[in-house]
Amino acid sequence: MAARRKRGSVSPTLLAFGRQLRRLREAAGLSQESAGRRANGGRGVTSQYVGQVESGRTRCTREFAATMDAELEAGGRLLELWDDLVLDSAFPTWFDWPNIEAEAVMIQSYQPLLVHGLLQTPGYASAILRRAEAVEARLNRQKILTRQQPDPPLFSLLLDEVALHRETGNSTVMREQLQHLMNISELPNVILQLVPSRGEHLGNSGAFNLATLDDRNEVAYVESTIRGLTISDPDELSVLSRTLFEVRSLALPATHSREIIQRTIKERWIQ
Repeated sequence: MAARRKRGSVSPTLLAFGRQLRRLREAAGLSQESAGRRANGGRGVTSQYVGQVESGRTRCTREFAATMDAELEAGGRLLELWDDLVLDSAFPTWFDWPNIEAEAVMIQSYQPLLVHGLLQTPGYASAILRRAEAVEARLNRQKILTRQQPDPPLFSLLLDEVALHRETGNSTVMREQLQHLMNISELPNVILQLVPSRGEHLGNSGAFNLATLDDRNEVAYVESTIRGLTISDPDELSVLSRTLFEVRSLALPATHSREIIQRTIKERWIQ
């Protein structure tokens, strides 16, 4: 049997930078070749180099970012992104997940214990995070689900039913949170399915997210107590895809899930 071909590894942070560069270049009406001729103070780079930067496969220099920022009239945005995303990308295992989350066209997630951060109310988030700045950052992330431009991502959440009963904050917080789930699940780009609480399936190893970008590349984010782990290795992504497939096979239909959430509000959280 022939060995399976692997998709080349791509740094998520470099990919996020490259996508912004491509958008600015296309908005300016420049081809990769035209942009390349203007790079590095007029010394230029090849169109292949520009393509490698935009696809996240090459770590560009700050000089390249500075020239592109000026040529594309980015107002310093590309330099800021270079400092945030490219400077330390020689060690790309860890990174700021919201950068990729905001770029995704689809996000699939399994949450075994708590409501996903993109769907949390201020009260629920405050009970977990306890710091005002962290809560504000989490709530700001949620804007991607209702943004107008670019189109919001499709968000598919598989939520273990135990999260409906795990008191976080108090009964008022829980009632508001579950009602928020009812409301936001009506968005056309949000699919919420409950997973009956069981201990046998693969998803019980922990929460994770799988983001699909518009070029079909995938990046995963696995949560831990210390910090989140970002994954782009094809074999590891395959494991998470299989886990999603198994958990989704156990999930309840969206309509049935909404009925259970509504019933839980009345039976558990209205006192």
